[in-house]
Amino acid sequence: MEYRQLGKSGLMVPEICFGTATFGGTNEFFKQWGSTQTAEARKLIDICMEAGVNFFDTADGYSDGNSEIILAEATSHLKREEILLSTKAFYPTRPGPNGRGTSRYHLTEALHASLKRLKTDYIDIWHMHGFDALTPVEETMNMLDKFVREGKVRYIAASNYSGWHLMKSNAVADRYGWSKFVAHQVYYSLVGRDYEFELMPLAVDQGIGALVWSPLGWGRLTGKIRRGAPVPENTRYKTGKEAGPVVDEEHLFKVVDALDAVAAETGKSVPQVALAWVLARPTVSSVIIGARNEEQLRPNLDAASLKLSEAQIAALDKASQQVPAYPYWHQQANLERNPFPVPAHFEEV
Repeated sequence: MEYRQLGKSGLMVPEICFGTATFGGTNEFFKQWGSTQTAEARKLIDICMEAGVNFFDTADGYSDGNSEIILAEATSHLKREEILLSTKAFYPTRPGPNGRGTSRYHLTEALHASLKRLKTDYIDIWHMHGFDALTPVEETMNMLDKFVREGKVRYIAASNYSGWHLMKSNAVADRYGWSKFVAHQVYYSLVGRDYEFELMPLAVDQGIGALVWSPLGWGRLTGKIRRGAPVPENTRYKTGKEAGPVVDEEHLFKVVDALDAVAAETGKSVPQVALAWVLARPTVSSVIIGARNEEQLRPNLDAASLKLSEAQIAALDKASQQVPAYPYWHQQANLERNPFPVPAHFEEV
């Protein structure tokens, strides 16, 4: 497993991160993702560690905090310094208007609750799970800097921010000499390339590493969905539950056809090729994969060993092209002045 720089920070992370949103399943929303309990979770954690993946992502909002609890139990046999823990705050954790967002009040409450559930003294990477337009950016960034200075948080990151949200946050932090976001957890896949239009150029310019969630397009790129074939009954795509943003069916099939072709050339599976494509993109520091069991986990971990050729990447790029929103389509008409970032990640060791 190769390690990559997390943005332009000094932290090195494995190119695969194991996401634990499948841990718990204690409410209807997350039951759709999975309901892995401690014994199975520990088995999956150990498989990750054997593969060189020591980076585990969760959130206080996953299964009402139970994902954090199970992750702590599943890693209790490991030395704390051997693993990297990533969690998040923003979504409601209790009733009332102050039980959400990124205010000083809620962040103080949320961090200490996460530390308690994770049974640790510090969080390696703490994400703001969403942008809070009601809280001044200065209040959020000042509080995050305080936690870093206290040693309770090692690095701070954003998730699901727009370009101006991210840029304003780091500009404010830079103005006052506070800690800045070094990473951005984002949705990015062959059927969801919006990240490229504004957030990727910003990440290149500002040295912000992408931690990619749902790299298989909300389950659309697992290899189970193909042109002319019935959709399996047990998929989220079939049920419509938590299926993510709408993707034109013909566009999806065009992408899957291209994935099938590259999979045949490489001897790998469709999801392995889809993951390898994301890993080859500019600014990507790590790709977050989820798995309910060993059978799903091992092939996804193996995707890190697949290096696609320039021709294969070009074929996948062409099949997955989408028309960007304004003003990005206008900018792309002037590529000599608005070039696409070089398809290489930050420095690796």
